Amino acid sequence: MQSVVGDLPPPQGCGEALRAAREQAGLSLQEVGQRLKMPAKVLHALEAGQWDQSGGAVFVRGQLRSYGRLLKVDVEPFLQQADAVVARPAELVSHSHTPRFQYFFESFKRRAIYVVLTLVIATPVWMALRPSSGPVSDATTASLDVVPGTQGAPSEPAGESPQPAIKPPAAPYVASMAPLPRTATSWLSLSFKGDSWVEVNAPDGRKVEHALLKAGDERRYAQGEVGRVKLGDATAVEVQQSGSTVDLTPYQRANVARFTVSSEGSLAPVVD
Repeated sequence: MQSVVGDLPPPQGCGEALRAAREQAGLSLQEVGQRLKMPAKVLHALEAGQWDQSGGAVFVRGQLRSYGRLLKVDVEPFLQQADAVVARPAELVSHSHTPRFQYFFESFKRRAIYVVLTLVIATPVWMALRPSSGPVSDATTASLDVVPGTQGAPSEPAGESPQPAIKPPAAPYVASMAPLPRTATSWLSLSFKGDSWVEVNAPDGRKVEHALLKAGDERRYAQGEVGRVKLGDATAVEVQQSGSTVDLTPYQRANVARFTVSSEGSLAPVVD
């Protein structure tokens, strides 16, 4: 079927002449398309007179010239008619005037729809992320080893039957897994009433304390941390072991006291 554009029928004879020349040369549309580097459907449209489906007028003229040169067909008389067939009249688009009130109303309506959609989407997300309850302020912390209601309960007087008592609702107990604090006790301590040079070595000979300590200073050591002690002024130092004051006389020569500490905790003078 031939197409009609702008009430102008496609030129008669050009397509038929091209098809007749191709068939006389024994060529198919595919073979011609391979030689001209054109799709077979474009060649078919040129032969059928459907030039408006082959692109703009420039393309149609070029395609017809290439096809004519290949088959030795003069297509120049038809090229001017191709311009009239392919050219399409300009399409006029009517733009109606929109009143200003209607324009603002449409704009407000679009914004209102956007706000409503935002609230519909954001509200469930905010409700899901909002914390369900605040921190418990009046909760009582109790040890796991204590049964609530038994600690500090008053005992009934002897000979009297227990009377039922109405107890107010107790505050919730929160179990604490934190360990109870331990009081650190020193095994050997040095308290300085005056200035004194101190040398404290570990059992393996490593230096623990080598310094001149002032009055008011204090040093504490754990069991197994001290192997040998030398006090430059024994009269200015008070030594305690496991909470008991140590008499430094057996370990003192002039004002210098030297003693060793065994792994069991016994003290012995240093023999030079």
